[in-house]
Amino acid sequence: MELRTVEELMDLLYACRGVREAPGRGGTPVDAHQHALRTAALLRRGRPADKELQVAGLLRPVGRLLWPGEPAERADRAADAVRDLLGERVAGLVRRHLRGGLPADDDLLALRAADEEALTACFDAGVLEDWRTVLELLAARDSRLGAVD
Repeated sequence: MELRTVEELMDLLYACRGVREAPGRGGTPVDAHQHALRTAALLRRGRPADKELQVAGLLRPVGRLLWPGEPAERADRAADAVRDLLGERVAGLVRRHLRGGLPADDDLLALRAADEEALTACFDAGVLEDWRTVLELLAARDSRLGAVD
């Protein structure tokens, strides 16, 4: 599957509302939609200029929703789904974020730290619609398809 427009991506992210995911190691399940919003918001606070990193945090639940099963395969397929729309860097961060055991650079460490903190953080992370403009800007810059709505 390839996401061709920001609208398709937004629809997919909205579909994550109410999807519960276990954070691993016996933790309490969290709402995937809220977890993604909190992860992206934490990255926005820590790295305000790095929109690609923030969006990679927002995209965390995409793989699980589309391809239940093996985490490594989900990561690869989610990265492939967003590559043409949002660019190589976002796709690479999505792939590496969800795959354990890979060497981590500063970006990946920041992404994983925000993801972990978002499991227990309790704050209003806003709504998904707040991210539409960021997604549209990235898509306009990086889309090989020219598919910005």
